[in-house]
Amino acid sequence: MNLKEAVRRELGRLERTKTFKKETVIESEQGAVVRVAGKDAVMLASNNYLGLASDPRIKQAAIRGVRVYGYGVSSVRFLCGTLTVHRQLEEKIAGFLGTEDAVLFSSCFAANEGFFASIINEKMDAESYRDVIYSDRLNHASIIDGTRLCRAEVVDRKIYEHADVNDLQRKLEGDREASYRFGFIATDGVFSMEGDLAPLPALIEISKKYGRILFVDDSHAVGVIGATGRGSPEQLGVHGKVDVLSGTLGKALGGASGGYIAGNKDLISYLRQKSRPYTFSNSLPPSIAVAAIEALTILEQDPSLIERLRQNTAYFRKRIQELGYKILAGEHPIVPVMLGEASVAMDMSDALLEEGVYIKGLWYPVVPTGEARLRAQISAAFDQATLDRALTAFEKVGKRLGVI
Repeated sequence: MNLKEAVRRELGRLERTKTFKKETVIESEQGAVVRVAGKDAVMLASNNYLGLASDPRIKQAAIRGVRVYGYGVSSVRFLCGTLTVHRQLEEKIAGFLGTEDAVLFSSCFAANEGFFASIINEKMDAESYRDVIYSDRLNHASIIDGTRLCRAEVVDRKIYEHADVNDLQRKLEGDREASYRFGFIATDGVFSMEGDLAPLPALIEISKKYGRILFVDDSHAVGVIGATGRGSPEQLGVHGKVDVLSGTLGKALGGASGGYIAGNKDLISYLRQKSRPYTFSNSLPPSIAVAAIEALTILEQDPSLIERLRQNTAYFRKRIQELGYKILAGEHPIVPVMLGEASVAMDMSDALLEEGVYIKGLWYPVVPTGEARLRAQISAAFDQATLDRALTAFEKVGKRLGVI
């Protein structure tokens, strides 16, 4: 079998099993309602948690960035790709998150890939060494791929059960006699498929007890949860106490692109020297940097966005359950509507789009086999009438397909 035949066969299998992911072309800007195939649809699939992706203030900031700094910088950071707005944004992120400094990446995926390898693959004057990473079973693919980039001969990768501090402690206790150079505990702050939070207070305690570095990807939390939108550490009462935070500018903070790592000054300085995705990638476009600064400023000045998101989330969670759907418990605006089989999720997603609701199904390997779902994502941009429109479609389609 040659590559062409193998690819064709696999694509055919995906089509037959209704697990082929289809891209739907959107004809409008991202918002509470979008245009798809000439029809309006309520957007329930976007990470646009605060509605800032199409906020006039963000658009004007991006335009201002182009007017002042141009379209791009045509360079990596250490050559001629560092503008004043890049450092302003890094300082703004660090101040917002309660860390000493931050460094920008092209995406949070790149940030997570670049963090572990830049430390673990470096000898740092050690003749021989071995490091260890303890990773939550449901961590994002970027953390998984980031740990895979570490050379196998110098790192042990250990998986602990999802949000299970007892299982993590058993593994840490079992390694007490191991002479590891560095050790990391890696977790999402909010898990993107479930919408649940990592047990950060316990993880902070256990990381200190065993001398490990706690790394938290807070992409689905910053701008989303916490009294002032500062993410899962603020929500759980441990703001400023996580060793290393990564996150994105591509979700609540304007929805464009870019990511970051935030931590102590020496660590951030080290990443600027050693992290390959940072060193060898073009600098973030100035329009995104200026718009992200504006997004953080809006968050600092307008807490009503967080409150509106919280109210919309509570309303949708209550009403979708009243219709008879099973969802995963929680308070996050990620609301997994559990359906079981991939084919059901795909059929329901298609049927809902026909009824004016844009939502995507998720199935294996993104989630475990038999746990296919629709992932509803609530936004501060919704008003109650828009949410009710979506819920009416859920009721109609659910009854027609025999789901409720």
